[in-house]
Amino acid sequence: MNSITISQLSPAARRALAHRALSNGRKPNEEACAILEEILCPPGRLLVGSALSELSRQSGLSNADVDALEAARLADPAPPVWFG
Repeated sequence: MNSITISQLSPAARRALAHRALSNGRKPNEEACAILEEILCPPGRLLVGSALSELSRQSGLSNADVDALEAARLADPAPPVWFG
């Protein structure tokens, strides 16, 4: 698991974290992880990839359509026109 070091945490914040951890039956580092998860990954948050997938499904976009768009994007540009 990844680790994070939080430096310069005020004594008041440290006490509040310890109190919250104790009231939830966790260790302070477990409580800090729970707080971060709660704030950064709330239930019901918009997942952009899932939303785009659902939008393409609703509009009837197929894998062949996506492949055609990708091929057009990767194609060489048309040569410039010279009116000289």
